Amino acid sequence: MRVGVGSTNPVKRDATESALTDFPGATVESVAVESGVSEQPVGERETVAGAENRARNALDAGDYDLGVGLEGGVAEVEGAEGLFLVMWAAATDGERVGRGAGPRLRLPESIAGRVRDGEELGPVMDDVLDMENVAKKQGAAGALTGHVIDREGALEQALAGALGPFVTELYE
Repeated sequence: MRVGVGSTNPVKRDATESALTDFPGATVESVAVESGVSEQPVGERETVAGAENRARNALDAGDYDLGVGLEGGVAEVEGAEGLFLVMWAAATDGERVGRGAGPRLRLPESIAGRVRDGEELGPVMDDVLDMENVAKKQGAAGALTGHVIDREGALEQALAGALGPFVTELYE
């Protein structure tokens, strides 16, 4: 099975490979595609749309059996105060679309305020942590949890949920 993941970010590729370890012979290729949403998705709706667009665009970009899209964003969560990091995944074979979400991690107010003011989370985290390319390493998830989870693991869990329609008949 050939899988195209709609991103050249190595963390997203690695998360996809990890989620597909139980699929013998699955090969994963990174595909540069557009998400069709803003660089910093805001809200669950825009983040889900980005994941779905990436999955469809990846599938259409080559001779793939499955397209995968992974998208991180920020959102207010009903019933909880603060701004949260959210992660969504989508997988499609052109007929079915599976969706799954990763953990929701509350952003410290010092970071949330900057994001609310229009800055993107990735560069804010780079600045706060005095590092480059945090999004291609531990991600905000790693920093916010003291490395209990990291971006790859969070995205892997989101994709595992999105693979539901492809691994069980319960969705039919």
